[in-house]
Amino acid sequence: MPALNPDVEKFLALARKANAQPFEALTPEQARAAYAASWNVTQSPATDVASVRDTTIPGQGGALALRIYRGIGTLPDEVLPCMVFLHGGGWVIGNLDSHDRLCRRLANAARICIVAVDYRLAPEHRFPAALDDSVTALQWVSDNVDSLKVAPGRIGVGGDSAGGNLAAAVALMGRDGTAPPSIFQALIYPVVDLGANSDSYRRVTSGVPLTAATMAYFIDHYAPNPTDRTDWRASPLKAASLAGVPPALVVTAGHDPLSDEGRAYAQRLEDEGVRVTSLHLSDHIHGMLMQGRLVSASNVVADFVGAAIGDAMYHNPPTPPHA
Repeated sequence: MPALNPDVEKFLALARKANAQPFEALTPEQARAAYAASWNVTQSPATDVASVRDTTIPGQGGALALRIYRGIGTLPDEVLPCMVFLHGGGWVIGNLDSHDRLCRRLANAARICIVAVDYRLAPEHRFPAALDDSVTALQWVSDNVDSLKVAPGRIGVGGDSAGGNLAAAVALMGRDGTAPPSIFQALIYPVVDLGANSDSYRRVTSGVPLTAATMAYFIDHYAPNPTDRTDWRASPLKAASLAGVPPALVVTAGHDPLSDEGRAYAQRLEDEGVRVTSLHLSDHIHGMLMQGRLVSASNVVADFVGAAIGDAMYHNPPTPPHA
């Protein structure tokens, strides 16, 4: 295993001292509460943005909650690129509040609009409920560019972990015409293969918050049917072709069971003609962008991710209008 960043070593020592139970030892309700209790301990303080507001839209499972951010320094009537952001949490935990601070930071660094999506969680709502909600949110943004002051043709998708899984699938659907097209996809330590059989799953089995066993717990809740796990909408790495999807940023971490599949996805994108920025953090663990209070590199990387998103969203060729 690669060496760990010293701040990460201290973070893991604190976690051991707290003797917190792994998510897989908890019910989904307990896991959600435990996750919520960690936010103020690990995450950097929230930063101000130009504006933030909550809204709801009709979804397949009822009202779908969204949170709309506009980066600091932008004007109310300024037309901005917009990223639909899908939070992590193994499709089981997480919500608008879990990723509020990260969305604020990214919106500011990118100087864009971010629309965060409170998609339905498993096991109450299994695959493809979260994906359906993600597409619904993207379609709503695309249909409401005028009122949102969003630039048509400059709408992207992004997310971390399970949210990266959803973003990758939505980007593929946009290529195929079953979702609005995306100008860019930001995949932050994404899940892209629910087969869970890469070498990093065998390497990362203890000592960190997200292990192979934790991922098995999440996957079992989200996609208990083995057939669903081979569907490219659940496992984008299994798509027959990745050619023609939007340019991507792919972030991976060395001490993460998802490391190898994320790197394989970035390599496939590159091999199939997609422009890719790959950032591999060999000395970090899964979730590093949410550890800024304890891991100083977290803030540096989050600002880089935001800047990379902004550069792509402003300068990539716009997507053509969709039917």
